[in-house]
Amino acid sequence: MTQLLNADLHCHSVVSDGTLTPEALAERAKGNGVELWALTDHDEIGGLQRARDAAKAQGMGYLTGAEISVTFLHQTVHIVGLGFDAANSDLREGLRRTRGGRQERAMEMADGLAKVGIKDAYEGALKFVGNPELISRTHFARFLVESGVCKETNEVFRKYLTEGKPGYVPHRWALLKDAVQWITGAGGMAIIAHPARYKFTPNEEFALFTEFKGHGGQGVEVVTGSHSVAEFGIYASTAKEFGLAASRGSDFHSPDESHTELGTLPALPAGLTPVWELLSARIQ
Repeated sequence: MTQLLNADLHCHSVVSDGTLTPEALAERAKGNGVELWALTDHDEIGGLQRARDAAKAQGMGYLTGAEISVTFLHQTVHIVGLGFDAANSDLREGLRRTRGGRQERAMEMADGLAKVGIKDAYEGALKFVGNPELISRTHFARFLVESGVCKETNEVFRKYLTEGKPGYVPHRWALLKDAVQWITGAGGMAIIAHPARYKFTPNEEFALFTEFKGHGGQGVEVVTGSHSVAEFGIYASTAKEFGLAASRGSDFHSPDESHTELGTLPALPAGLTPVWELLSARIQ
């Protein structure tokens, strides 16, 4: 499997905060030329059997996937796991615990919004949730757009759902060490998702990559929907510096919201080891 393989190893379905079913995502991916696909719902693997069956029906290679929320230096960081055994009990229990705090947080977010005159936000957000355990800021954003408070979800985040704004409530996620070990303990590969999105200083980012590698992390998303062309180059260099394999994924959530379509990213920069080379034995 070459570097030029059209692999999309990061996207979300209605099982977390996407708007399409696993089946619709598989069909969309195939239609855009994807040859190797993974569904990576947030802290949840409930859609994986459906995703696997759909990928098989579409004739695509498939890897199990999940995107795990961790707290590192007081920031939320996402770790993508690929190619793991979805039946692994430690992984399943870890994800269940990670999901557990979301509902309480959502109610606190709704309280904050109510104080600035936005009523019934929790009930409104629930209308957009496929899985109530996974209620998130994205679901609140969709409700605020639907109810006319904002024109688009990006505006909601900017005005209401980021630090210092009325609907923002921090959440304490898993530790980096735990997430990496759940994934690797289940036979998979841990990957730092969209590193350019985090607001770390250079020293903090170095600490993230150093600790991640020390716990057994093996990859980094170099080409992803939220990275600029310049950032593709920056994180290609980071992958080489830390001896990490390179991943590629659109982070697609919705036809109406996502700027990057499934399967349309450029190829990985030259000179990197694609994660799918190391995961070839795990592809279904």
